Parts: sequence; C-alpha cells; structure tokens
Amino acid sequence: MKRVLVADGLQAVGVDALRKHGLEVEVVGSLGERELVERIAEYEGLIVRSATKVTRPAIEAGQRLEVIGRAGAGVDSIDVDAATKRGVIVMNTPGGNTTAVAEHTLGLLLALARRLPAADVALKAGRWEKNRLQGVELLGKVLGIVGLGRIGSEVARRALGFRMQVIAFDPYLTREAAERLGVESVELDELLTRADFVTIHTPLTGDTRHLLGEAELERLKPGARIINCARGGLIDELALARAIQAGKVAGAALDVFEQEPPPPDHPLLKLEQVIVTPHLGAATDEAQAAVALAIADQVADALLRGVVVNAVNLPSVDAETHREQAPYMGLAEKMGRFLAQMAEGRMQEIRLTYAGEIVGRSTATLTLALVRGLLGTILSEHVTDVNAMLIAKARGLRVTETSTTESSDYASLVAAVFFKREARFVQIDGFSLEAVPHGWMLVFANLDVPGVIGRIGTLCGRHGINIAGMQLGRERRGGRAVSVLNLDDPMPPAALDEIRAMPDIVLAKLVKL
Repeated sequence: MKRVLVADGLQAVGVDALRKHGLEVEVVGSLGERELVERIAEYEGLIVRSATKVTRPAIEAGQRLEVIGRAGAGVDSIDVDAATKRGVIVMNTPGGNTTAVAEHTLGLLLALARRLPAADVALKAGRWEKNRLQGVELLGKVLGIVGLGRIGSEVARRALGFRMQVIAFDPYLTREAAERLGVESVELDELLTRADFVTIHTPLTGDTRHLLGEAELERLKPGARIINCARGGLIDELALARAIQAGKVAGAALDVFEQEPPPPDHPLLKLEQVIVTPHLGAATDEAQAAVALAIADQVADALLRGVVVNAVNLPSVDAETHREQAPYMGLAEKMGRFLAQMAEGRMQEIRLTYAGEIVGRSTATLTLALVRGLLGTILSEHVTDVNAMLIAKARGLRVTETSTTESSDYASLVAAVFFKREARFVQIDGFSLEAVPHGWMLVFANLDVPGVIGRIGTLCGRHGINIAGMQLGRERRGGRAVSVLNLDDPMPPAALDEIRAMPDIVLAKLVKL
C-alpha cells in the first residue's frame, strides 16, 4: 500500500478521499525542513498547502517520493527544479480557489475605494470622520488586470458588472481572447499609465518577482491604487511604501507578502492608506473543500493509475485524451525500449513522426513515454516522465517531433498504428511489416535471396527455440529485407553469433520487450 504524508491541515474531505482510494495516510501539522527531511523517506506522496516548504534536501531525502501535491495554486514553496531532476511530479489545484480569490479581490477593491477599514477603526474609537474619509466610485474607473488567467478573468467579469472599464496585460493571451471577455488587451506600460486600480494575478517566478518595482510604480497614473491577492514578491514592498508616502500611489490592499507573516515593523503596516489581510484569498469553506478533494483525487490518480492532471513539471492531458491515448502509451514505451536495444553506439537524436488521427490531440505524453522507455533501458538512474527530457538533454540526446494528418511512409521511422485492436510496429528502418511488439524478438536484416529464412528456422529448431510469429519486409526482389521473429524463449548468444556469421546476413539483434 502506498503512503501519503499530509501536512498543513488539509480538510477532512480530502484525507477521507485519499483513504477511500486505498492509500495509507498520515496527517501532521506544518513541518520545518528538518522535520520533513526526517519523515519523508517512507512516503510515495506528499500533500502540502503554503506553510510547509518543500526544499531540495527534503526532496532528496524522499527516496520513494513520486508526487508532491499542492492544495492550492502557487508552488513557489516547492523546489520544482529539484523535484524534476529526481523525477518527482509536482501538481497543484489551480481552479479550486478561483471564485474565492476573485471575490476577495473585489472585496479589497471596494474597501480600498471607499476606505472602509479606516472608517471602521475611526468610528469604533469614537471619531465621526465622515468628511476626512471620503472615497471614490468604481463606475467608469479603469481597472488594470495583470494576468488574465482563471482568477484574472473572473475578476474582470465582476468588475464589468460594476461598469468599470477593464484593461489587461497578459503576454500569453491573444487580443481576441481578451476581447471576448469584454477586456481591452494592452502592454504593461500602457496599463500602468491608464489604470485607476491595478490588480495582479500572475504566478511568482524569476521573471515576475518585483513585477511592480520602483520603476513601474513611478510610471503609474497619479493617485492609482494597487491590489495584490496573488503571491508575495510580485511587488517591491519597500518601493510601494515609499510611493504611498510620497503621494504617488493613493493606497494599496494586500493579501500576500514576501515574508508571511510580515514583521511587525513592516512599513506598509503603519500606513492608513494600506489595507492588509492575512492571506485569506482562498480561505473560504467552499474553496478549501474543493482544493482538498481535488488534490486528493489527483494524487491518488497519479500514484495508483498513472494519470497525471495539473502537473507543473509534466505535460498534463484531460481525461478524454488519456482514455484515447492509453493504448498508445504502452506501445510508445516499448518502441523506446526496442530502439535502445537496436542502437549501436551513442545516440545523438531521436526523431518521432505522428501521422493520422492521433495528431488531433497533444502527443507530448507519448513522446515522454518513448524517451522514458529508451533511457530506462540503457541507464541505471531512475527515469520517469518528469525527468526523461531533462536527462536526454543532459546527455546530448536531441528529441524532435513532426506530425501530419496524412498517413504515409517515412524513412528510418518506427511507426505504430492499430490493427484489429492490437498495437503493431508497421515500419522498421523504412521497411513495411506488421510485427507484434511483445516478448523476445529477433530482428535481422539480410540480402533478399532464397534460403535465409529456412536456415534461421533450422537453427532455432536445433537450439530448441520456438518461433511464435514472423514478419518480413523487403525493399524489392533481390534487394535488402528485414525480418522480425517473435520467440517464446531467449536466443543463446552462441546461436545469435551463428546467425551473424551466415552468408547474406547484414544485421542481427535480440530485443526484449
């Protein structure tokens, strides 16, 4: 039974789901690095929220670790690079908290516009400061959204309901897609100079850290207000404090910080123009239940069924695509193992061509399966779909893909199709045939002259080797030919040497699938 360590207080619905899937589960509180290193070795799965930091030492200590699940969207608390090198899947639940974060963003937007927290504090202290705490309306104001993904799009829909003008910067979204939401797509510089309110909804990466730094804050429209419910570190907090104190920025509403919790003497905490909440964006009953159940199902699928959804370091496929491609996955891995055993010397490039109906969906997972099968056959290190391409790159092995909706012949291609519900190799080194990729396979090339097949059949009989199947392909009469024999038992090295010594034999290999 595979084991999963759950930290950071995952809701009971998620823990129950893991156990119903047949996994052994241990639930603990938030763990420091040392505690995690001491515990992780005996688990195949780890689920965390944001408090437990999954560092390189922890990942290296997880010798049995296969998957790390983040019950939430951000994975900056996980060393994804270290996990990838170890072949560990890192997955998150990007959609489970979308509504909660979008609503929290709008709540902060309204509170910032109408100065609600300051009014609450003043009145509770016995001060009636109606004139001093005058706010602004949202009607007709320009909202600039940085990042128009799931959450940014939901914020846009709600802001349009307030009859705001919404503009957005997202380098990964087409102008047409933004316009379908009723949003104007602009560059970041234009957004900064036009927006009355700016809200950020991007992941935290090396490229987005301090996305709003001193230079960007200086370009803001005078009197602009900023909201951040995404990740701490997207804004240079010290620069923001200076901009507010200088009157350049009218105020800010922050749910996240570079250091959480922020130190008591943080300059932003001393400013009345700043509204702060303790990372509450996803903190609703509905969101926490949704992400707990989602990550439990995802981790169980990955550990028990090999189905990967929402991985951040591996191509993911939807359920329908997985069902369609499942038979191809095993075939692709066998093709990789076949090529590894057929090759002589160091391989420099693997070329894959996909043809026909299969190109209608993503083939990235099939390519990974082939590369995994190939490298796993020739290397002693642990090769998974996660690190297969990384290992290939490190070893100078180039992997290229081409695809066509038309099925045709290709030189130096191992192609796979379905015939009578059975996967076949239909081409080897340009020779057409239909070989079943299973068990022991004798592959030999020869000059197309009479007697070759008979001599090999006689040799197999002399060594007590039964031939389970045979396929032959040739270029032309009297030219070259390739044959594949399925054998019930392995062929002794001495017998293989006899074949190689026969007249007219060009190549002979024994392959195990």
